[in-house]
Amino acid sequence: MSLLKKIFTAIRGGATEAGEAIVDANSIRILEQEIRDAENHINKAKQDLTSVMAKEMQAEREIEGFKKQAIDYEGFAIEALNKGDEALATEIAEKIAGIEAELALHEESKTSFSAHANRLRELVKKTERQLAEYKRQLTMVKTTDSVQKATSAISDSFSNSNSKMMSATESLERIKKKQRDFDDKLKAAETLENENSDTSLETKMKSAGIGPQNASASSVLDRIRAKKGA
Repeated sequence: MSLLKKIFTAIRGGATEAGEAIVDANSIRILEQEIRDAENHINKAKQDLTSVMAKEMQAEREIEGFKKQAIDYEGFAIEALNKGDEALATEIAEKIAGIEAELALHEESKTSFSAHANRLRELVKKTERQLAEYKRQLTMVKTTDSVQKATSAISDSFSNSNSKMMSATESLERIKKKQRDFDDKLKAAETLENENSDTSLETKMKSAGIGPQNASASSVLDRIRAKKGA
């Protein structure tokens, strides 16, 4: 029996760990949904607040109506007393008492509606401030998560592509070597072509002082002096 309890405990522990892993993997999505739920609750609270405020205004109108009735009937009672009709004045007074009782009930209702509306207003304001802070924090959390994912991707890319980087480096060196070899062959071909041309022969003859030479400034000047002396 003790072994079975340990097995069940281990299973519950594994389930808890799996559940926590799921929550961690979807924490931002969960927070976003919680914020949406909170917004829905705030909207519902605002609707309730609107209803309470409407009842408060309705009660206020009824109170004003009862007050007017009481004032009117008080005037009627005074008229009855002035005419010496005590019975009618008493009946009117009973009417006024009923009106005042209704007035007291509506004033009590209005007080209750007002207090409830004030509490709802404060609760809505407080919740909206908290929700705005949660949204701000959500933006920061999402930004941080994106940066961390990008950093992780870059790190993984470099760590997993060492061999690819080496291969790319080798390929680049082979291309450069091939290009150098091509340039060398091109220069060799140009040299060979120059050696086999008349230009190459004339260059060699000129270096040896054979054949027509380009006149230098000193040779021209010597020629001019010789003509002058003659």
